[in-house]
Amino acid sequence: VIVEVGSGGGFLKEVMPNATTSDVFDLPDIDMVFSALEMPFEESSIDAILMLDVLHHLPDPRAFFAEAVRCLKPAGRIVMIEPANTLWSRFIYMNFHHEPFDINAGWEPPRAGPLSQGNGAIPWIIFRRDRRIFEKEFPTLRIIRTRRHSPLRYLLSGGFTLRQLAPSFTYPLLKFLELMLSPANAILSMFETIELQKTGIVPKLGEY
Repeated sequence: VIVEVGSGGGFLKEVMPNATTSDVFDLPDIDMVFSALEMPFEESSIDAILMLDVLHHLPDPRAFFAEAVRCLKPAGRIVMIEPANTLWSRFIYMNFHHEPFDINAGWEPPRAGPLSQGNGAIPWIIFRRDRRIFEKEFPTLRIIRTRRHSPLRYLLSGGFTLRQLAPSFTYPLLKFLELMLSPANAILSMFETIELQKTGIVPKLGEY
């Protein structure tokens, strides 16, 4: 069972027809309506949870992680794509984006509710700034992989709200340029893929 949380108007079904899409609102083509903080699944029943720009909008990330631990099978995974915190992304997010990007904040966004305002820095706060806190609070969710990427394509696509800024035929060129820029992803990336895996092994106190 693969579940996408916060599907919105996405197109996951086009690439993963068997995935279950979901959202907190009853939208066209959504399979299930529920909150990520209270998922209607049995314990240890989900193979993977997929999320695209969702974590930094959740009113209570800790409640989501606890619920994910409950629902995931052993070795089940959470794969999310979230805003990265790099020199380039901070410049864009802080000056041209409609959502806050506050690296000094806590884990919760500034305004709670189904359409939380969000704080784009929350994924960085949880998995980089406060990584040891996350590992201590959720020892059975292991961070197995993080990868920064996408310095150009998201911006030139217009993102979620603006008109596309580059013609579609330039996509292969932009993809090649991003490949060439990949050694500098630590300072140029706009997004980061974060992959967590549920493990049944709880580290001993001295292993933190």
